[in-house]
Amino acid sequence: MIGERINDFWEIVVETMEEGLMIVSPSGVIVSVNKAFEEMVKYSREELIGQRCNVLNCDICMGVLTNIDGHWCELFRGKRVKRRKCILTRKDGSRLHVLKNASLLYDEEGNVLGAVETLTDLSEVLKKERQIEEFRRELRGENGFCGIIGSSSPMHRLFNLIENAAKSDAPVIIYGESGTGKELVAQAIHRLGRRKDGPFVRVNCAALSEGLFESELFGHVKGAFTGAHQSRKGRFELAHGGDIFLDEIGDLPELMQVKLLRVLEEKEIERVGDSIPIKVDVRIISATNKDLKRMVEEGKVRKDFYYRINVIPIFVPPLRERKEDLPLLVEHFIRRNRLKTGKEIRGVSKEVMEFFYDYPWPGNVRELRSVIEYAFVVCEGEVIQKEHLIPSMRPQLFYGEKKLTREVEKGEREKVLEALKTTGGNRTEAARLLGVSRVTLWKRMKKYGLL
Repeated sequence: MIGERINDFWEIVVETMEEGLMIVSPSGVIVSVNKAFEEMVKYSREELIGQRCNVLNCDICMGVLTNIDGHWCELFRGKRVKRRKCILTRKDGSRLHVLKNASLLYDEEGNVLGAVETLTDLSEVLKKERQIEEFRRELRGENGFCGIIGSSSPMHRLFNLIENAAKSDAPVIIYGESGTGKELVAQAIHRLGRRKDGPFVRVNCAALSEGLFESELFGHVKGAFTGAHQSRKGRFELAHGGDIFLDEIGDLPELMQVKLLRVLEEKEIERVGDSIPIKVDVRIISATNKDLKRMVEEGKVRKDFYYRINVIPIFVPPLRERKEDLPLLVEHFIRRNRLKTGKEIRGVSKEVMEFFYDYPWPGNVRELRSVIEYAFVVCEGEVIQKEHLIPSMRPQLFYGEKKLTREVEKGEREKVLEALKTTGGNRTEAARLLGVSRVTLWKRMKKYGLL
């Protein structure tokens, strides 16, 4: 029954389609479109009907328009279009990516009546493809050095040190304030070193009590103490053939330093409750936010332990000393949060970026990451504004901007003066000492009246 009356429902079928549909005459004049087509191109039906179809500026059509043999389009020379990707221009000037199918329409005698095109909107597909590519780029670390973001002079020096340290098997110690990315540096050394195919085992020394220290690092045998129901490998055994990362090593009490020093010297461990030595082939990478040299002088760190772990020292610069990297870091964290949340936030306002340059960043890169993550929660637009910053930052932004700027500038001016004094006025050496380019140094000298 419905088969016999299908023509009666044809208009409803066409208007229900999600794909856009357009019918053109042999001369290319639009004679009919459906509702989905109107929504895609942002033109109304009344605006389209009677217009030539090149009003949509289809890239593949514009590329093959011809007047050979009286045919204005290759389609009308008998060529069918099947699943071709193309780009149209909407009424508002924006670009629309679609998948096009097109075919000629004939009457009973084989004469061409016109052509029909169906268009599938690819916007969501392309959005997903871009997201997938951003995920891949994130995983490959294309926007940084082994996941470490930065292009300033201090960071280039850090990258060179990492590469050189990775070639060695000597112990490395990474110095840096909290939040600077010391673990990322340790991971980069591991990934670039000859032990990259071995394990990378992290130990937070600050979280180890004296009672757990030996068991956690060296393991234990069954029955070694109450609760030791089975034998267990320690972190050093688990790291065999790879690297062990001892974070917050400056928090180790002296007794633990002695026990760890023996392992560093003899490269063997004994499980708790056992006397059989076990050889371990492990490269030691440690990190601290403390001044170990001063702690040696104060008697808090053993001198022999200090010299054993301090073979290759690497210093990670705080964010306030590499503010040239702020745009890169902000872009990196915005991209990561955009991927995680699906929000279309594209950047920060000029005012926010200026504040970022003035702010001292006591929490370093970790603090910046938290600031962007918070902004993604409260921001509903495409640009992060000052009202989207963490509340604890707002007093400085709204009420203390001038004071903060003066304090920052005063400290910066003193650093420039000190560098010039140390180098006897040699600007090249002073710039190197400050970790900036000669041009940046010259700008700061001009800004502070030092020229």
